[in-house]
Amino acid sequence: MSDLTTRDGAGTPDHGHDFTSEGQDDLARPLFRGPGGLPAADIPHRPRRSDIDPKAARRAERQVASLFILSMVMVVFFVVAYVAIDPYVNIYVPVFGEIGYQNFALGLTFGLGVFCIGAGAIQWAKKLMPDTEVVQERHSLRSTKHEDVEAAEQYERGKEESGFGQYRIIRRTLIAALALFPIPLIVMLRDLWSPKNGGFGPSPVVLLSQTAWVEGMPIVTDGTYVKIRPEDIPVGGLVSALPEDIERIQKEEHNLNARGKAAIILVRMEPDEIRAQQGEGWDFQGILAYSKICTHVGCPIALYEHRTHHLLCPCHQSTFDLADAGNVIFGPAARRMPQLPIGVDEEGFLVARAPFAEPVGPSFWERG
Repeated sequence: MSDLTTRDGAGTPDHGHDFTSEGQDDLARPLFRGPGGLPAADIPHRPRRSDIDPKAARRAERQVASLFILSMVMVVFFVVAYVAIDPYVNIYVPVFGEIGYQNFALGLTFGLGVFCIGAGAIQWAKKLMPDTEVVQERHSLRSTKHEDVEAAEQYERGKEESGFGQYRIIRRTLIAALALFPIPLIVMLRDLWSPKNGGFGPSPVVLLSQTAWVEGMPIVTDGTYVKIRPEDIPVGGLVSALPEDIERIQKEEHNLNARGKAAIILVRMEPDEIRAQQGEGWDFQGILAYSKICTHVGCPIALYEHRTHHLLCPCHQSTFDLADAGNVIFGPAARRMPQLPIGVDEEGFLVARAPFAEPVGPSFWERG
């Protein structure tokens, strides 16, 4: 606890004015006062129980060590949860609703691991480190050689008084907890690996190549889930759409990413305005279907200019020409928008003729 007074290093007031001796006596008094009007520096020090009772000190030592050990246990649980829990399984948590089971477990264990290290350090400082009051006098900002030596001595004294060398259990458990602490950060790097690179997780090529679109899947509007007929889309119009089974897939397969990967936009232009497609006859009467996810970093796109047939990403202004196979004409995107081949079923509703021929979403290093 530090008590800053109004005195300078020589013990005289430093306010840039002349004062009477009476005024100097008043200003030289400590700035902070305690209960009863006593100067803070004159309040008698009350030793803590751990200072006078060896049993209390040992009990505090065990408490601190237990917190560090609990932090290590949480790190182990983090790794187990990351490896053992299916990332597509959801659980219901009050207030938050339905969330990913693995994300909940990872956040809980990692958060408790960090908390236990912090709580242990606070308990250590509060119960076992010295708590004597120190009066810091005002002094020149430039330190002398004597002050440098004194600072070094104070550092060594603080290191000794902290008990880092004395409390072996605390020292060992703290070192062990800090040694295990980076493990969750290293384990999470697994998400960057793929079988192609000798890693464990599924490759982004596999994840982004598998969507809910299959041959004959009806196309429905996003939000209302109504099947779409060709005559429902005027020339120059744009409709956000999804596969008909998307809700069932999300619920039964616990696939929270299915909607994002399967989202598409339908645009209609005059058939003679279509200069190129990604497959022969992939449109239907001028209606084209493209992924709704930008190939740069995965932002959803729905800004369409029907006169130029350009699709603009609102995040980084990548621009795609939908009349020319969705090719990039501006911006940081490195590849075209994936196109979905479409047709109509026996009832005259728009359906997918096949899945996407290439992965949807942002680019990644495994792409050729």
